[in-house]
Amino acid sequence: MQEQITDILKIIAAKLDVIADKLDKLPAATDSPSGKTFGEFALYYFERFRWRKVKATTKRTDLSRYNCHISPEFAEMRLTDITSEHVQNVIDGLSDRQKTAHEVFTLLNIICKAAIKHGIITHNPCDLVLLQSYESEHGKALTKDEERQLLEKTSGTPYHTMFAVVLYTGLRPNEYKTACVDNGFIIARNSKRKNGKEETKRIPITSMLAPYIPDAYPDEPLPIRMYHPDRMTERLKCILPRHKLYDLRTTFYTRCQECGVAETARKLFVGHSLGKLANTYTDVSDEYLKAEAAKLVY
Repeated sequence: MQEQITDILKIIAAKLDVIADKLDKLPAATDSPSGKTFGEFALYYFERFRWRKVKATTKRTDLSRYNCHISPEFAEMRLTDITSEHVQNVIDGLSDRQKTAHEVFTLLNIICKAAIKHGIITHNPCDLVLLQSYESEHGKALTKDEERQLLEKTSGTPYHTMFAVVLYTGLRPNEYKTACVDNGFIIARNSKRKNGKEETKRIPITSMLAPYIPDAYPDEPLPIRMYHPDRMTERLKCILPRHKLYDLRTTFYTRCQECGVAETARKLFVGHSLGKLANTYTDVSDEYLKAEAAKLVY
């Protein structure tokens, strides 16, 4: 019996040696991507470079656009065989969906530029492609009458405070769940910071918002109850069918402009970048933010 067990172990060991030998012959993770198909290079670039510095949501979006519009056309082609005409045909096939066409083109362009940097191709086939002009849709500010209507028709419900918070802070829908009250400010995580950087923004509780916040100076940060954005959108549509939830953010920024709030304060309130140099050297005080926010009266 002992001899049989020994023989079995020898056979297993021999097979493991074969497997190990095969693994040693696989390309290393840092091997040059030269010679790869477009699909192989795209996934190589995504995993080794692009997805290491973007959010999970961007990764999902990349995959969706790539799998739906790019992979079926280019995955099996050599990068050196892809021409501007190939790319143009894909973009023309999306002529009825201009936003998608621009998004697909942008992703293709990023991949091709990466291929140039890797020395696989010398010219970018996206350079000669013609795109129809496309203007991204921005929010449309509510009128002051619409603001009053929204708050009046939600009076006595939890939506009353929720809509007031958004109208007077400009929070993005994906920031609602992080909002809290702290020492006279509404604090929320800024969802538009790249490279995984955590950053919060501080919007003073103005005289416009104060009536909806019973305790502006809690002993510790107090979370604000906010429904899911989809649920808030449904309620908003019942009252103002021509508006979307993002329009409340646009309304806040518009009112800040109308009331003369300084540009630096406006950008800090809504979580916009001040520019690389300004971001490095600008560190404004709470007193400054409160003084600028105090201008928001209408």
